[in-house]
Amino acid sequence: MGSVLCDHLTSYGYNVTAYDSGFFADSLITQPNMSFSADMKLDVRDLRSEMLNGVDAVIHLAGISNDPMGRMTNEAVYDPSRAYTKHLAECCKRLGVRFIFASSCSVYGIANEHIVDESSTVRPQTGYSLNKWQIERDLAELADEGFSPIALRFATVFGPSPRIRFDIVINMLAGMAVATGKIILNSDGKAWRPNLHIQDLCESVHRCLQLKHSEPNLLVMNVGDERNNLSILEIAKIVKESVAGSEIYFLSADGSLDSKGLVRDRKVEGTDNRSYKVSFAKIREVLPEFQCKWSVRDGVNDLVKWLRDIPCDERTFHSRRYYRLQHLEDLISNGKLSEDLRWI
Repeated sequence: MGSVLCDHLTSYGYNVTAYDSGFFADSLITQPNMSFSADMKLDVRDLRSEMLNGVDAVIHLAGISNDPMGRMTNEAVYDPSRAYTKHLAECCKRLGVRFIFASSCSVYGIANEHIVDESSTVRPQTGYSLNKWQIERDLAELADEGFSPIALRFATVFGPSPRIRFDIVINMLAGMAVATGKIILNSDGKAWRPNLHIQDLCESVHRCLQLKHSEPNLLVMNVGDERNNLSILEIAKIVKESVAGSEIYFLSADGSLDSKGLVRDRKVEGTDNRSYKVSFAKIREVLPEFQCKWSVRDGVNDLVKWLRDIPCDERTFHSRRYYRLQHLEDLISNGKLSEDLRWI
């Protein structure tokens, strides 16, 4: 996400500097354009307030995007994330720097047939989504007349990226179909998810940077488009139509289909009840010039073409470097990262 966002913002003339821990430095499927200042290796836990001198806005993307690894508990993974986000926000508040936080629609968790909006009760079902909600509460408490943070609850992001993730639904299904001809679902496919093309995500951030938000509160907005609220099975069928000859399979019918352990979702214990459809009326009201340009169908067709051009073969698709949880586990088991996610 970060490299695509940096390029998007520099195309509008922003002077962008990217700080990154470097955990996924070698997870490149293509080379980034690098039209922004090269990634400066920095663990956000070590950030000092003087590093923000001369900065107008911070877009906070840093966080663990998957759930516990090995012996690590939710607290071990996410308490530091909450702490360093609050510290960073406090630094921005002292220095008068605008703060935009990358939150997630996953905070809604279970909504059944109801369409949820920013005023709806949240029901986070994983450590990841609970962490997003807790951080939003911290930011709301920090907000005052001089500090007006923004939390963008992104729908599930998909689309081409130099550091593509194959552990998110559309990227996984498209990559699997291109590489193997199989579209394997780890559920019955009936659950609903909102989806957001990465270029639309980038444009939403750009529009927020232009927004003169100065209210003494946290501005929370869902980012996406109602037409992209789809069931997992609907998404699978779109991918099948885009990749001729591909077929849909269900992991429940044949567990051997996931022999490499990349398809199963380890974020949820037992039955995965997450299902939610989201309203995006608020962002259209607050940012009238913003609209999602990409439908899931158009995005899948573009992604499939991009994956074929790379090309994405079975070896590439199954490489653990494109799966966040598995890659972090490998860094730990190979003695490169400590269990508190510090470089050794």
